[in-house]
Amino acid sequence: MENTVISPKFQGAPSIMTGSMKIAVCIKQVMTRETHVRPDQAGTGVREEGASWALSEPDSYALEEALRLRDRLGGEVAALSAGPDRVVQILREALARGADRAVHVAGAHLGGSDAATTAAALALALEAESADLVLTGLQSDDQGSGQVGVILAERLGVDHASLVVAVEPGDGEVRIKRELEGGRFQWLTLPLPALLTVQSGINQLRYATLKGIMAAKKKELLTVTAPPPPASGSRVVAVRVPNRTKQTTMISGSASEVAARLADVIRRS
Repeated sequence: MENTVISPKFQGAPSIMTGSMKIAVCIKQVMTRETHVRPDQAGTGVREEGASWALSEPDSYALEEALRLRDRLGGEVAALSAGPDRVVQILREALARGADRAVHVAGAHLGGSDAATTAAALALALEAESADLVLTGLQSDDQGSGQVGVILAERLGVDHASLVVAVEPGDGEVRIKRELEGGRFQWLTLPLPALLTVQSGINQLRYATLKGIMAAKKKELLTVTAPPPPASGSRVVAVRVPNRTKQTTMISGSASEVAARLADVIRRS
């Protein structure tokens, strides 16, 4: 990938060697399923007016896995999110669930950015984190490209694994279990630091308690400015609401004639 960023801070000895672990988890804010999604005036995006927002569910599992690793191994969890001012909402939620601190990578252009732009912004903030392990959800609830984690790992110059369903950190390495097709699984060992995109359902989610919400008010929430967006290799041409149509056709005749007609319809559909 062009303009790959390899941070020297990601090439040092991981802190897990000393008995604690620094984990960074990247989370995204998305429109809730209850939001009535409509194209914007330009027809290349969606309207944000009147929308309600929430933490993307796959990222909830990444956050929970980070918290469980921290609880077992010690260390800290930093939650990061790239986007406009509204993403502070999910960062505060992450703090309330148990994250130790949060980083807002601020940029108005990140509201509906593509994977490459989002990864570039997150990479800038992660360089300063020097994390042993970076976790993301497998894909977001809105765009669902599943590419941010892959591009981010390339920019940071670290090993990456996707579809992770189990994480077992060791001394300077992490052993992971990946879900493959056909009900198969694969075990891999990666050197730390590493980046993992975790599968939804990897754990049982926790939710913010009143105690957690109160504690979150005292935790650090740092804001850093996102870099200018890189030249994008993709663009949205148009966004349209699907046209819902229904047509009923009655097929009569003998059983063989009906079967032949159905087979023809299926082939052409």
